[in-house]
Amino acid sequence: MTDRDRFRTTVLERDGHRCVICGEPAQDAHHIVERRLFQDGGYFPDNGASVCGPCHIKAEQTLISPEQLREAAGIKKVYLPPHLYDDARYDKWGNEIISGGRRLRGELFHDESVQKILKEGGVLGLFTKYVKYQRTHHLPWSPGVHDDDRIISNLSDLKKSNEVVVTVKMDGECSSLYSDHIHARSVESDDHPTRHWVKNLWSRIRFDIPDGWRICGENLQGRHSIGYDDLPSLFLVFSVWDDMNVCLSWGDTKVWAEMLGLKTVPQFYRGPFDRDAIQGCFDSMFDTETTEGYVVRVAGSFRYREFRTKVAKWVRGGHVKTTKHWMRGGPVVYNGMSKEAAEDAR
Repeated sequence: MTDRDRFRTTVLERDGHRCVICGEPAQDAHHIVERRLFQDGGYFPDNGASVCGPCHIKAEQTLISPEQLREAAGIKKVYLPPHLYDDARYDKWGNEIISGGRRLRGELFHDESVQKILKEGGVLGLFTKYVKYQRTHHLPWSPGVHDDDRIISNLSDLKKSNEVVVTVKMDGECSSLYSDHIHARSVESDDHPTRHWVKNLWSRIRFDIPDGWRICGENLQGRHSIGYDDLPSLFLVFSVWDDMNVCLSWGDTKVWAEMLGLKTVPQFYRGPFDRDAIQGCFDSMFDTETTEGYVVRVAGSFRYREFRTKVAKWVRGGHVKTTKHWMRGGPVVYNGMSKEAAEDAR
């Protein structure tokens, strides 16, 4: 990694001071993936391509893709911000590209400057209004980290917040409910018997969800590694997001859940961020045979781009006990609700 000036010099010299797309004299070193997505500025030569003025504008408008720029510049290594994933495709601004060339709204999508450049490029119509729930980073002391997991890089946002809320991490499937759509973590998720209960629930409340908003929670109908027999509901809310992709405060989340007749994930701590206090409270109330872990979030609201520093999780070691995915490991096993909850759900 280098600084801004050396980045520009190195990229231009590598490309012979010619635009890698059209061959005209280069005017600038373009960041293939937006530098604001990197905590260190993303000044890697392999994240840069020499471009002329017109091609630079097209690249900013995403009319020239990162893949095209890398191929033209002979770049083999793909540099992504640590919180993005190698198994996904992204445009310049970190918006994920899905089937049919459609795009998901990333963390910079609502930025005024990004909106302006995407509008000028005529590509805003490619974006769905559905949002993929981000993967939650692990706390540094979480024992359940796998190779493809991320660890929160900086605890300062949690530490300096007035208070945090800690909830039980339920062993289910992340699901998002809108006024006109419902999906699991992937916005293109298929049908499955374990998604039928929450779909029926959604059909009853969908018209009370504001347009562009989404209710995110844990779908617990199917049993994964932990079984539940006395749940207050088979869908437990953990966040509510408005049409500007802002996560509501925990207080407002609970208000919306109550208005929609929904239950929230169990809360067991609210107060200053204190590792020992949080872990001690969890250890005294739960055991890791029946509990996956916990999730810490700031009590206040935050933007989508702040998710990776405002929310983090602790997961028990060796959480996944099965050798096959719960969806494909044989007959589906279902969780159960309490007698009272089952009667209320009828």
